[in-house]
Amino acid sequence: MGLKLYFLRHAQTAYSKTGGYCGRPENDPGLTPEGEEMAQEFADTYRKLLWKAAYISPLQRTRQTAKPLCEAVGLTMNLREGLQEVGYGKWEGMHPTQINEQFHDLYTCWLTDPAWTAPPGGERGIDIYRRSSEVLEEIKHTHGDDDNILIVSHKATIRIMLCGLLGIDIGRYRDRFTMPVTGLSLVELTDQGPLFHFIGDRSHLNDYLRSLPST
Repeated sequence: MGLKLYFLRHAQTAYSKTGGYCGRPENDPGLTPEGEEMAQEFADTYRKLLWKAAYISPLQRTRQTAKPLCEAVGLTMNLREGLQEVGYGKWEGMHPTQINEQFHDLYTCWLTDPAWTAPPGGERGIDIYRRSSEVLEEIKHTHGDDDNILIVSHKATIRIMLCGLLGIDIGRYRDRFTMPVTGLSLVELTDQGPLFHFIGDRSHLNDYLRSLPST
């Protein structure tokens, strides 16, 4: 048995419906009504698990996603900036089609090698890996075997953390994992290394919520 890390992507926002880029605190939408339902259904399904701690990105959408479970089981939200989404810089709030028109060459480079290419004024994938890894190291040194830890973060950040745990090139995070809204991934840290139980699971949602757009 080992330390169990439950990675939960936040629930639906207006941006996750349209595919626009939404990263840092200056562009911090809350959940849609459907997103609030998603968060509640996650809480209803997982409230019986014996949770030890919750580590949450400080952005509004992640806090709102974690709130129903944390309130139901009495967990404190440990807010960590290292779990925030990619900083998109000048691309914050823009749709990919707009970015492709205005920043075509840089956008092509970013799509090809996101580990070492950043949006103007934004972050590289390797920067996200470094800051999120510090949070994972904190968790590993703070908690022990058999503890269940909730980590509520964002689409790119979770995929980058999973790449790091699996030893996959950080620049391939888009190519290796899908991560729908309210998708849950379980990684157990064993003596033999990380054991992946499931990735991006949404079985805690009803059929209608699973059918909604999820970029």
